[in-house]
Amino acid sequence: MHTPRQVLSRRGKRSTRIRLAAALLATAATLIAIPTAPAVAAGGGTSVTSSDGGGSGGRCGDAKLRHGKAKIPDCAPLRVKKVVWAANEIAKGSGYCYGGGHSSFKSSCYDCSGSVSYALHGGRFVRSPMPSSGYYGWGKRGKGDWFTVYTNSGHMFLVIAGLRFDTSMTKGAGPGWSAKVHDENLRDFKKRMKPRF
Repeated sequence: MHTPRQVLSRRGKRSTRIRLAAALLATAATLIAIPTAPAVAAGGGTSVTSSDGGGSGGRCGDAKLRHGKAKIPDCAPLRVKKVVWAANEIAKGSGYCYGGGHSSFKSSCYDCSGSVSYALHGGRFVRSPMPSSGYYGWGKRGKGDWFTVYTNSGHMFLVIAGLRFDTSMTKGAGPGWSAKVHDENLRDFKKRMKPRF
């Protein structure tokens, strides 16, 4: 039979071991998460927080706009890089036409949803082009760490690593990149994302 003092002593050691193990697990989880998932800071998901609240580049920074093309940070996940690379293929090299890019990813011209579909297909996030309303149920509701799709019945655009890709906020006709993430009221758009991205 144990005296109350011995029982308390054993409980103290066990609780200390549990606290130590919990602290070690938390530290290990933090170290593992740093290279694989961007940290979310101040609601924007980036150390240089963009005001859109989603689709920013995490701790490694946002994409940069150079000569009409986006330069994605080296630390971005490969699938995100592939989305940017695909978008760069048609940025300012293709004209605008309503319904462009809907029947096939390859088109001589693109509209907003055709452009976003083309880009997302580059990262294997969509299998076929969709109109803006087709994105209402795509992925999950909310803002992503790396990219967010904003869609409503009349327009859609993609914010990826702090830059906007679509056909309306760019110079000239056709798809392109812009640092002006939002001029519209974002409450008018459904926000969609893919988990972990």
